[in-house]
Amino acid sequence: MTAGQGARAAAGERFDHPRLISTLRALKVPATVFMTGRWAEQYPDQARSIGRDPLFEVANHSYSHYAYTRDCYGLPAVPEGRMRSDVERAYAALRKAGVADPMPYFRFPGGCYDRRALKALTPAGVTAVQWDVVGGDAFETDPDVVARQVLDGVRPGSVVVLHCTRSAAPATERAVRTIVPELRREGFRFVKVSELIGAADSGARPRPEAR
Repeated sequence: MTAGQGARAAAGERFDHPRLISTLRALKVPATVFMTGRWAEQYPDQARSIGRDPLFEVANHSYSHYAYTRDCYGLPAVPEGRMRSDVERAYAALRKAGVADPMPYFRFPGGCYDRRALKALTPAGVTAVQWDVVGGDAFETDPDVVARQVLDGVRPGSVVVLHCTRSAAPATERAVRTIVPELRREGFRFVKVSELIGAADSGARPRPEAR
């Protein structure tokens, strides 16, 4: 899951989705929430609540949701010399909001990266996390479209990217209520990214689907 703010938020649009988090809790679905520092600053109570809930783990999604490459879905670009500091500023904001132990994982805004960005972030000590299943929930209003895209794409070990920003992803919560029971019926279980990475490092082959 990603919780972030981009150009639309800067224009005054509010981004939050407490009902989705409540649904994940009700369904007992572990999740990794990639959170921007700016989102944590605007919603410190939500950030702290998510960060202290053992069902979730919080990881880094940059400070301002600016892109780390050029030509990334129209996002403003972070100058190369500020990439590391942008990540570190995000961690500082997460901790200030009450997320005591954010994970050392990083999701590039827009999923856009290149060798220059990877090199710039090496000193920050983060592991970049991508995905193999795009939920397609960004600005989608039909939850059945999102659910079908996820269900058709998931394989053992898949990482699915979805968004927990209500204005930008209005159908996600309803789609999750379809996705979760169906995947469980098929024998999948849900894990955090840390568990998925740990299983890969140990050579185990679980059947998880991580968010």
